[in-house]
Amino acid sequence: MKFTNGYWLDKKEYQINHPEEAFTAEQEGKELNVFAPYKRINGRGDELNIGMTTIKLSSPAEDVIGVKLTHFDQNQKEPSFELTDQHPDVDIHVDDQAASLQSGHLQVNVPLRQEFAMTFNAGGKEITASRHRAQGEITNRENGKHYMREQLSLGVDTHVYGLGERFGNFVKNGQEVRTINKDGGTGSDQAYKNVPFYITDDGYGVFVNQPEPVDFEIASENVDRVQFSIEGQSLEYFVIYGPTPQEILHKYTELTGKVQLPPSWSFGLWLTTSFLTDYSEQTVMKFINGMEERHIPLDVFHFDCFWQRDFEWSNLTWNNDEFPDPEKLIQEIHNKGIKVCVWINPYIAQKSQMFKEGKEHGYLVKRTDGNVWQWDLWQAGNGFIDFTNPDAVKWYQGKLKKLLAMGVDCFKTDFGERIPMEDAVYFDGSDPKREHNYYTYQYNKATFDAIAEVKGHDKAVVFARSATVGSQKFPVHWGGDCLSTFKSMSDTLHGGLSFLSSGFGFWSHDIGGFEDGPDTPTADLYKRWTQFGLLSSHSRYHGSDVYRVPWNFDDEAVENSRKYVNLKLSLMPYLYTQAAHSAHYGNPLMRPMWFEFNQDYNTHTIANQYMLGSQILVAPVFNPEGNVHFYLPAGKWTSIVQADEHYEVPAGGQWLTKHYDELYLPVLVRDNTILVTRDHPEHADYDYTKDVNIQLFDMHEGTTKVQVVDKHGNDAAEVVVIRQGNHFTVKTTGLSGDLTITAHENGQVKTEQMDNGMSEFAL
Repeated sequence: MKFTNGYWLDKKEYQINHPEEAFTAEQEGKELNVFAPYKRINGRGDELNIGMTTIKLSSPAEDVIGVKLTHFDQNQKEPSFELTDQHPDVDIHVDDQAASLQSGHLQVNVPLRQEFAMTFNAGGKEITASRHRAQGEITNRENGKHYMREQLSLGVDTHVYGLGERFGNFVKNGQEVRTINKDGGTGSDQAYKNVPFYITDDGYGVFVNQPEPVDFEIASENVDRVQFSIEGQSLEYFVIYGPTPQEILHKYTELTGKVQLPPSWSFGLWLTTSFLTDYSEQTVMKFINGMEERHIPLDVFHFDCFWQRDFEWSNLTWNNDEFPDPEKLIQEIHNKGIKVCVWINPYIAQKSQMFKEGKEHGYLVKRTDGNVWQWDLWQAGNGFIDFTNPDAVKWYQGKLKKLLAMGVDCFKTDFGERIPMEDAVYFDGSDPKREHNYYTYQYNKATFDAIAEVKGHDKAVVFARSATVGSQKFPVHWGGDCLSTFKSMSDTLHGGLSFLSSGFGFWSHDIGGFEDGPDTPTADLYKRWTQFGLLSSHSRYHGSDVYRVPWNFDDEAVENSRKYVNLKLSLMPYLYTQAAHSAHYGNPLMRPMWFEFNQDYNTHTIANQYMLGSQILVAPVFNPEGNVHFYLPAGKWTSIVQADEHYEVPAGGQWLTKHYDELYLPVLVRDNTILVTRDHPEHADYDYTKDVNIQLFDMHEGTTKVQVVDKHGNDAAEVVVIRQGNHFTVKTTGLSGDLTITAHENGQVKTEQMDNGMSEFAL
């Protein structure tokens, strides 16, 4: 939201007051209160008839400083984000000249009785600041609405990323972002997953602790600053010092909720019925058997909306006309080693018995007149489950547990964005504006917890579309309704990298695109999106009115699917180890290039390629011609999908443009990598410590180690490689079975068998 008319003037409808000085400061326990009036106080008379902002400075964790700006101290309705306060030691100093609070390496300084400023310093420099006239207490003269605003300075070359899932430019500088969850597809400025947190490449991130919609102007209204504002009388935010992106996300997720590691089987291929297609028990088994006949491993089968009766979504009851014996069908699918997912959402159609139950017991959101809040958008007479009512949560979970008892393994938690903000009454009195984005947290938590209670916490997983702060505790999330075009495929990656830069660990998307035209997706798009999808953390074929099985396209699509499913499954010892360690630290498995190569400035604006874990670079193909323009940082890079593709990149990095046939794309391993893989597994959740191949890529002189987890995410094995000149010593602990060593050196390959956990060889 813009309040000014250029740099010098305010818009005529707004009255804006700014702290002109910090008049005084007082320590209160581990907090520092700064009192900042809206004029300079030169005499006692200046203290009359003037407002002020009370600035509360605190620290919930080391290297994190909280700032709360309050005009009028009014009671705040729920909900609020669930935050963890670690109660760190802080150093507070107040004298006649200045006040400061230090937490770890991060310090905030406020001069007293001078022109207002509030600076944040770490690593021997100022990282950001709230300068004179940056803060605003704002009233709209025309409608009486009140706003609080902050502006934090940007460095000359500072880039801003994050703010949830955004499908435009990956770098947010110059953009206006309103963090309000909406069902707007992937081709607009709206987003399903809004997170009021941004991360910079200047060593810090900022989390705005407001669940209601927050308006961000990122170097837009004021090109030197990131502005954020809300409607209300107070505004709270946290500055988080890293200095690396990994450390920033670690501290952010320690504050807002740790990333949950999904079960290993969820990393395999998911196949769905698609949305508007006709499907029944026979159709489902035809597709599952078709994948088996073509030797394409499958880990999850998903039933989309029409597993339920028409006009009764989401009543959580099988359509027995199409699925007369769902328990028998689920068991048949399980017998093939495949998990079962079913589609749900929290909107309850009036025709369903579930609506009648919810209305009778008060389990649905109401209007101020006492009636159920309803509309006809999506399903006729939709009502919304009120997750602020503990009894409603138990009722809803009871319905889910019946499905889990039938053998369902997980749920696709669709929707949760179109939640009423006006004329809405919640059981616990929550503010509808604050509840709007937070609703998805409650919805997915209720679902995730139900699965965890029945299956166990380490086996719980959802496939969610909407999200907000803290939703990283309930993975996995997918990118929503994209178009079946190459441009939309690229936009989807931008949205994913933006989302994964916002404190989330795992992400997926609809392979082939969701929205179909008369003849889409084309075979070439399907094949290229398959490669991208199977080189993402989670992989799902899904669409609207066209089945997404590969044989519906061409023979090469079948070969392509088989190739990249097998590649992903073979990489699971590496992927699941990276996933487990990254989740523990609060980092994503897929990550932007600059996360791994922060010192290489060329990587800071790259959005059409990414790192899959710390060691593998992926550059999807976004055109039918098969041309890829991609960047390699300095070092040696070796392809794991195409023989004889090897690069030695000098200092400064290198841009390349290459053509790739339909079965190939750049999937490159960086030097000094120990990659543990296994050939031809049937599913994703096998024993990652048995019968593996230890692949060594251009190892550096000295000792390099890597851990390998088991299929539960626990460290179970270790590989140690010692290189002295051309001589290699490889030691392992925890690995068993048939072990092979493959050394990749300057594009050449040498293979050795390993016995008794020790091998020595020379190149």
